[in-house]
Order: sequence, then C-alpha cells, then structure tokens
Amino acid sequence: MNRFLRLFRFGNGVMGILGVVIGAFIAVGFDIGGHVQNLIVSSAVVLAFMAGGNSLNDYIDREIDKTAHPERPLPTGEIAPRTALIIGIVGLGAASLLSVLMVSVIATAIVVIAAALMVSYELLLKQRGFVGNIAIAVLTGMIFLFGGAVVNNVEGNFIIATMAALVSVGREIAKDIQDMSSDEGRKTLPMAIGMRRASVVAAVFFILGPVLSIWPLIDQTFGWLYCIVFVADAIFIYSAFIIFRKADVSQKMAKIAMLVALIAFVSGVIL
Repeated sequence: MNRFLRLFRFGNGVMGILGVVIGAFIAVGFDIGGHVQNLIVSSAVVLAFMAGGNSLNDYIDREIDKTAHPERPLPTGEIAPRTALIIGIVGLGAASLLSVLMVSVIATAIVVIAAALMVSYELLLKQRGFVGNIAIAVLTGMIFLFGGAVVNNVEGNFIIATMAALVSVGREIAKDIQDMSSDEGRKTLPMAIGMRRASVVAAVFFILGPVLSIWPLIDQTFGWLYCIVFVADAIFIYSAFIIFRKADVSQKMAKIAMLVALIAFVSGVIL
C-alpha cells in the first residue's frame, strides 16, 4: 500500500465516513437524501481530519513505534518526521476550514473542538491515563454529533453520542489493563489505582451504556426494531463481568456490542 495511505490509515477514514453517514441517517432517517452536498463535504472533512490526526500521532510516537509498530512509514524511513508533522497540522486545519462549507455553525464548532481535542490528546492527555481515555471517548461520541449536525439535527443524536462515549471509556480502560506490561512511560488508570479498581471503573461505564439505552424506548424515539439494542446491552453487561478476568476479551466484546447497538439505532429508524 502507498506510504501516505498507510500514514493516513485510509481504512479508518472510510470507517469514519460511514460513521458520519450512519449518524446522519439516525438523525433524519430517509430525509438524508436532501443533504447530499453536506454529506459530500463531511466526507472530505473526515478524510482530512483522519489524515491529520494519524499523521500527528505517528510524529509524536515516532520513537515508540520503532518497536511497537516498526512497519509504519516513519520507523521504516519512508516518510520524514517533519513531513508527517506538516501533514498533521495541514490535515486538521483543512478539516476545520472545509467544515465551513456546510454552512452550519454547529458542524464547524464540532470539527474545530475535535481538532483541538485531538492535538491536546497527542501532546498532553495521552500521558494522563484516565483523562486520555475520556478524550478518546468524547471524540468517538462526537462522530455521531457531527453526523447529526451535517443534517441540521444534532439534538437527535445526543443519546447515541453519549452512549458511545460512555462505553468507549470502559473499552479504553480495558485496553489499558490489557496493555499494562507495554505501557511504560504512561500513567494509565490501571497503573494509578490498580488493575481491580480500574476494572470496577470500566465495568461501571460498560453498564451505564445499557442504562441509557432504555431512554429511547421510554421516549418512543425509534421503531420496534430498536429492541435489538437489548442484545448489545447483554454483551456490554457481559463485558463488565468478564473484565475482571479477561480484559482482552472484554474490550473485544465491547467492540462487538457497539456494532450491534449501531445496528439497533439504524433499524429503529427504518421500522
């Protein structure tokens, strides 16, 4: 694969675009067809943001990646560190500027805040453990807020954005527990308070997601197919229990649960 596509993590960019489109569909349903121009612009925004964020990440982690990810373009010498830094700055800046084309103050604000949060995470928050976990979780939730803003209905995606952020905190902690042996130099939550206490915190966040998922049923926001969310809830609760013994299994199951929850939201819009 081309060295720049590897630097940008192009596959992640495509997944980001899919997340925004799904978020837009959840917000307005089949009326999404009336927002084609904004969806095209938002796709360009996502690609620029992902290219910038991943390039900045590789620049910041260039020494760590010599052993952690030796196949990446910077450790192999295919791309100079300065080039990656420039691409990182330009990519995040371009994403912010492109967002103005959607003529949505909220959409632009979300992109600018996300860019600032990404830079803060790479430069400072990544080393702060739990605060870094929250930053990544917020960025995950902002994908759905952005999807709603693209179609001028950000309010319709507050629930799914909050759910995504909550369970993402749990998953990030589970990943930190799994990676304790290789996380030298980072003050992760498991390192700060111990593996068991960190597991309790992660379990709480895993359970908060299912608790919040009940609200759309009470509010009758979606159709009956939204009940698929109970499958996701069961998997999240399983992740909360299994994390005390197998953090690697817990975070993988949480990822599956997030996918099922996404299917539930989309299905609830359809029927």
